[in-house]
Order: sequence, then structure tokens, then C-alpha cells
Amino acid sequence: MTAWIEMIGDNDASPELKALLDEARTPHGTVDTVMRVHSLRPRTMRGHVVLYRAVLHSDDNTLPFWFLEVVASYTSILNDCTYSLTHHFMNVRNLLKDQPRSDRIFTALKAGRPEDEFGGKELALLRYAGKLTTSVGRMVKSDFEALKIAGCQDGEILEVNQVCAYFNYSNRLLNGLGCTTEGDVVGYYSGDD
Repeated sequence: MTAWIEMIGDNDASPELKALLDEARTPHGTVDTVMRVHSLRPRTMRGHVVLYRAVLHSDDNTLPFWFLEVVASYTSILNDCTYSLTHHFMNVRNLLKDQPRSDRIFTALKAGRPEDEFGGKELALLRYAGKLTTSVGRMVKSDFEALKIAGCQDGEILEVNQVCAYFNYSNRLLNGLGCTTEGDVVGYYSGDD
């Protein structure tokens, strides 16, 4: 686990920080760098954990988790955030369980051409996430209306909006503090999920 910022390890954690680190542990039992970078200000870690899990791992989501991970990965590609891309594209692979398709998706996203692998409402949602990431100040009502025309429900639009917004936050946290995946167990889901 590496970053430019000082991070407090489990053995040196105060009782409050220790409780928050335990709350932030992944299903693998580890605390990834993305959460540990908050260790100097533990209350921000609590907010981050709650937001992350509500946005990306909630049973209330109706879009497939693998597709939400694609949105996370595309946002991270557009922001040049290797940390998030490494973790979240591993989730795409583990959830999709289709290596050739995963490879095609990765190639399309890296080329900035989601249309090479997606169509319909999935493509509309990825284009929305792309504009929300790179041109947020130019969002207009017709961007939303295009999603409705493509068959998206408001709840689905909100899910993609929140995943994209969360990753714009997280990408800036990670890149701004020099975080790497060194020492992390990459991916939230195992290949068995």
C-alpha cells in the first residue's frame, strides 16, 4: 500500500480509527489504499465507505453490477486513474465471466469508442457518463432526454449518474494523493461471485 500521503497502519490506529478501518475492510479482509488514505482524518473514511457501498454495491440498484463497474472503469479511463481502473475492471472481468467480451469492452473503452461494444441504452448511459466526466459544465436537458429516448428509466439514470459522480471524486482523491494498488487485493469481487 503506497501513496504520497502518510497512512496510519492498523497497529498504530486509535480506537476510533481501528473501528473505521474494520468498517472499510473488503470481503478479502483488507483495507485498500483508497480508504486508508483517509487515516489522518478518519471521519472522511466513514463517509467514503458509506457512499461507495451505497453507489456501487447496493441491492437497490437495478442495472447489472458488471455494467456499473463498466461505468466506473470508463470514468476512470477518462480521468486517467490507473488505480480505480485496475480495481474496477477486474470486477468487470470477475462479474461478467466472459474473458473475450471483457477484452473487447476494455479495448473499446480505452479507445474512447464504447459504441464498438455497446448499443441501445447501455451505450446512451456510457455516453452520458463520458460527457458528465469530461464536459460537466456543458450538460443540457437534451443529454437527459436522449437517455429517456434510449429506453432508460429515471432510476437507472440516477444509478449511472451516482457511479460516475463517485468515481470523479475518487479518481481525484487517488491521483491527487499518489495512490497505487501496491499491497491491495485487486477487485472487490472474487472470480467465484
